[in-house]
Amino acid sequence: MITEYDRQILMILSDVGENGISVQALAKHVHNMNCTLFFTPDVAEVHRYVQQYLLRNSRQPHPLVETTGQRGHYRLNTKESDDARQLMLEFHDEKPQKEEEKPKPDLSLDMFA
Repeated sequence: MITEYDRQILMILSDVGENGISVQALAKHVHNMNCTLFFTPDVAEVHRYVQQYLLRNSRQPHPLVETTGQRGHYRLNTKESDDARQLMLEFHDEKPQKEEEKPKPDLSLDMFA
């Protein structure tokens, strides 16, 4: 079962691409995405959850997440994992497309006509 934190982690990882992101920065993003006026999650708990999620998913036979080679930095494993490639497509499709704003016609009356 995928939790909201899991979905947010995967969305952030898909946004950062091949460069990856540090566990600390990822945890901050997830924490900020869940802060509201009435609820603020514990920073340490969110960091622990993100760290465990990354470790758990990077140690599978076809890992969804992989290290970038830099200590503590992770990215989606799009080379070996079909699931990661599918997630990249899904999250890319979820992003709202920017629509060009059409200029509104000037309907005001000309005073000097």
